[in-house]
Amino acid sequence: MASLGILETRGETGLMQATDAMLKAADVKLVKSIAIGGGYVTVIVQGDVGSVKAAIDAGAEAGGRVGELVAAHVIPRPHDALLASFGA
Repeated sequence: MASLGILETRGETGLMQATDAMLKAADVKLVKSIAIGGGYVTVIVQGDVGSVKAAIDAGAEAGGRVGELVAAHVIPRPHDALLASFGA
């Protein structure tokens, strides 16, 4: 079962650092990056629950080091409609 990881930062630098760390830390797929506005950017990754949790933990630590981490969350078993809405 796929799970989703959502990480939001304020600023591109933190997001790039976080995304790099997530993709290196675990076997996850980058689903989408969304510019919210006002400098807020969200990135979504997908994979098995353990991998997504490891990726979000690594991304939150890395993103918070060089930028402003706003939120980091793992959805273990998202509804199929939620997955479809993000193209996952």
